[in-house]
Amino acid sequence: MTEVQSINENPCENLLDNLLIRGAAAVMTGQAGPAARAGAADIRIRDGRIAEIAVGLAPLPGERVLDATGCVVYPGWINTHHHLFQNLLKAVPAGINADLQAWLAAVPYPRLAAFTPEVLRAAVRLGMAELLLAGTTTCADHHYLYHHGHGAETGDLLFDVAEEMGLRLVLCRGGAIQSAADHPGMSKTALVPETLDEMVADIERLKARYHDPAGDAMRRVAVAPTTPTFSLPPAMLRELAEFGRGLGLRLHTHLSETDNYVRFCREKYRCTPVEFVGEHGWLGPDVWFAHLVTLSPDEIRMLAATGTGMAHCPVSNARLGSGVAPVRALADAGVRISLGVDGVASNESGSMVNEANFAWLVHRAVGGAAQTTVEEVIHWGTAGGAAVLDLPRIGTLAPGQSADLAIYDLKGLRFHGFHDLAAAPVAAGEPTPVRHVFVRGRQVVQDGAIVGLDLEQLRREAYDAMQVLQRIAA
Repeated sequence: MTEVQSINENPCENLLDNLLIRGAAAVMTGQAGPAARAGAADIRIRDGRIAEIAVGLAPLPGERVLDATGCVVYPGWINTHHHLFQNLLKAVPAGINADLQAWLAAVPYPRLAAFTPEVLRAAVRLGMAELLLAGTTTCADHHYLYHHGHGAETGDLLFDVAEEMGLRLVLCRGGAIQSAADHPGMSKTALVPETLDEMVADIERLKARYHDPAGDAMRRVAVAPTTPTFSLPPAMLRELAEFGRGLGLRLHTHLSETDNYVRFCREKYRCTPVEFVGEHGWLGPDVWFAHLVTLSPDEIRMLAATGTGMAHCPVSNARLGSGVAPVRALADAGVRISLGVDGVASNESGSMVNEANFAWLVHRAVGGAAQTTVEEVIHWGTAGGAAVLDLPRIGTLAPGQSADLAIYDLKGLRFHGFHDLAAAPVAAGEPTPVRHVFVRGRQVVQDGAIVGLDLEQLRREAYDAMQVLQRIAA
């Protein structure tokens, strides 16, 4: 008789080289088209990779078994645009009803100097925990807490916390070089922007220490000035792109987030934002932009022709009144689409399930029911993210792929009556409780709790850090 060991009998064991996930009601693969659904299949994991997906797999000798009855399995979500430091800035009263420019001036910028390493660490731990507990396994964090003479160690802090949590991290090393007076909202801070030499030196250091080119790398670095039209002089934009490409790094930034952004670009540079970045070397298959809310048909064609990608952040765009990005037109043109939750100071939810649910709904509300499907939104948030970040070994559930997956528990009352359980997390949105999460075959969430995390300690750290930020506001 085959000896079968339940995973639940070994709560301290979270690196599972031989695991069989059995009994799931449905498996969504993250792939496009008919391959999006694998049905009620079982999943075998070997050495951190998916070895087999099929219906009715029998346990092998010595293989641990995870009972997924009443659950659905998704690929781990890939969040391609975030600001983790903002996890302690949710619902700040001065910015709750503001548009982007007023929100920047009222919420993040006045508090940038308050983010000591202790405060930042509390915010990052809180943010990563929130992501994991909604099934996110990869996060690209657009981190811009850098100024002259300070901040170089903050990228290291993010990598340290990601390793502690078991989350895959792409550090999008941001920052501004322009003078404070030239940057919207910066009048509320006395911080001095860093120099190009400081930015470049730190990117080189981060690349040498952390960047892994592997297709399922746990650590990556990208070049990511905060915004191309405000954060640095145009001549430096091309120089920074050439520098990043010389190191083999991808390029990321915000673009065309609002009508005001487009208006500014037309008035100052006599062109559209996409034309502007194109003139300065910031289009191509190694580039992805966050937001892209306001675009002309010609700009959409430029993005598609150059293979440039997109991080779609629909909740933040709606929260700030920025508009609804033309994602249907972008996707139909061939632009690579991914999802990002953006900073939770302009979202209030660090959940990719919430983001996927809203993405599914908002485009149908604007353009009709044919605009989005559940399968397509899952594809954007998983395989789409992998394509944008150039991580081809993640994002889909298939043999040979990294075992990054989220198992959602659908036994709760709100899921009774679902005829299509596979669609439930996206169609129902939050709360959709995650039972287990795996990254590269390592179990990082077990029975709804992050492995090794002292939740009460995290709450105390977050509370203490909030007191610091509230004193700044006062």
